Amino acid sequence: MATKRETPAPGASATITYCDKVNASRSLFLASGRELKVVRARIEVDGDDTEAAAYLDAREDFQRLEA
Repeated sequence: MATKRETPAPGASATITYCDKVNASRSLFLASGRELKVVRARIEVDGDDTEAAAYLDAREDFQRLEA
């Protein structure tokens, strides 16, 4: 039996998931002082969080996963 996939409510942003290719857990600090936590080699950010997405997209040790 297939599991039902939940879709974001209208107006809500989707979540972007990244795979950490180097570490299973660590903390990353953005220039603004915000902390992003990697858990089980994954990190999730809100789709409208352009600061975090740009930071992670620019790094070679993270891979954006397709939904």
